[in-house]
Amino acid sequence: MIPQNVRTAVVAALGQPIRAVRAAGGGDINRAARVVTDGGTFFLKYHPRPPAGFFGAEAAGLRLLERAGGPRVPVPVAWDDQDRPAWLLLTWLEQGRSREAAAARLGEGLAQVHRSLEPRGRFGLDQDNFCGLTPQPNGWSTDWITFFQERRLGHQMTLAAERDRLPTPRRQRLERLLARLGEWLPVRPPASLLHGDLWGGNWLPLADESAAVIDPAVSYGHREADLAFTELFGGFPPSFRTAYEAAWPLDSDYPVRRDLYNLYHLLNHLNLFGEAYGASVDRVLARYVS
Repeated sequence: MIPQNVRTAVVAALGQPIRAVRAAGGGDINRAARVVTDGGTFFLKYHPRPPAGFFGAEAAGLRLLERAGGPRVPVPVAWDDQDRPAWLLLTWLEQGRSREAAAARLGEGLAQVHRSLEPRGRFGLDQDNFCGLTPQPNGWSTDWITFFQERRLGHQMTLAAERDRLPTPRRQRLERLLARLGEWLPVRPPASLLHGDLWGGNWLPLADESAAVIDPAVSYGHREADLAFTELFGGFPPSFRTAYEAAWPLDSDYPVRRDLYNLYHLLNHLNLFGEAYGASVDRVLARYVS
């Protein structure tokens, strides 16, 4: 069911034998399994050839979110990025069915995560990580516009050029947009801890009607970037937004910036999945620049 070398490594990490293994959903990127031992139940995911440091970066992000005290996260137990397949072992979270109630808890919890501010007001993170399988450069910046310009949109633009996904009109509009970001984005908003990849598949309603988040791409940035992505593909009941805004209302001009923040994810999807996302990228660009 799971590769023998991974099974051996997990047994060594836990110090106890595996009693049962069952396939589990691992998303589009990884294989996954539910692993039962005498000491508890765990979630194991593994990948034959992930980018270097892939699971270690995810573990670090989960630890940051855990410390912020918002929605629950699967806690990293052990991982190995050098093995093949590479693997990550997490605590098991039992899912429930009450999405409306759990979504309200998610909204409250996300607001709490966003109130976890970078102590020096900086944007970024002390290590790079990944948004899906795409490398996500971080580092630190004291200017949100520069950070978003260079390490979010600019990075995705570079990848798109390398993959021949920037026809001349799209490239020219992106260049004009990057030069004008200061017309729409604040220079120094509160530097909130962000989940970074909060689409509808990256949160879970749990059996106790609480909520959990998974698969983060954390950094410190403008909280609106997280909220924007929750709107792009759907998957969040109305109770989520209601509870979030009850805890920390959004500024009235948030809708002006929403599509700019989602452009990062649309470009990432363009780079990962191809021209099927090109028209969506072009529509956002046309909204802001001619």
